[in-house]
Amino acid sequence: MAFPTIPCPLHVFEPRYRLMIRRSMETGTKQFGMCIADELKGFADHGCMLQVRDVKFFPDGRSVVDTIGIARFRVLTHGQRDGYHTAKIEYLEDKKVEGEVLTELLKLHDSVYDQALGWFTSLKDDMKNQIISHFGQLPVKDSDPQDNPNGPAWCWWLLAVLPLENKAQLTILAMNTLKDRLIAIRRVLIFVTRKRPR
Repeated sequence: MAFPTIPCPLHVFEPRYRLMIRRSMETGTKQFGMCIADELKGFADHGCMLQVRDVKFFPDGRSVVDTIGIARFRVLTHGQRDGYHTAKIEYLEDKKVEGEVLTELLKLHDSVYDQALGWFTSLKDDMKNQIISHFGQLPVKDSDPQDNPNGPAWCWWLLAVLPLENKAQLTILAMNTLKDRLIAIRRVLIFVTRKRPR
């Protein structure tokens, strides 16, 4: 599962995906979408566009692709080309709010961030170090959480590190209001905080 602003290193070894990576590099876009698998459709209706930052090729054709999530999307049509999935997509952006609704959103944003920071701080050092080595530090709280059309980076970091199933992550990825995403994250934080043995 990939998220906006979050690094997503990939080990590419299947010929069809090697072809896809090569094409994305040759066309100059250096981008491709990632969706989780879906038993009925082949892949989910929402995903994340990835930007290729670097590719290391091995003599046997495999590669390690350093990517980062840049934007969420909704799949309009499913397709296939040369063995790999393709899609027509539309990008998702959070709906902006103003006035009293914005004031409430800012309070919720600050509260959930503090809750996330408390959860992360309470983890054992070895768990924290493992998370930091894979995903980096918890991003700082945004002064304007509506500044990025995908919402604050810390939300995506948290979704990447929380113990959530892919379907739950996908539901949150597809949300197009920051308020809904924050409420969902708060629920997960409450659950993992209560569940953890003391």
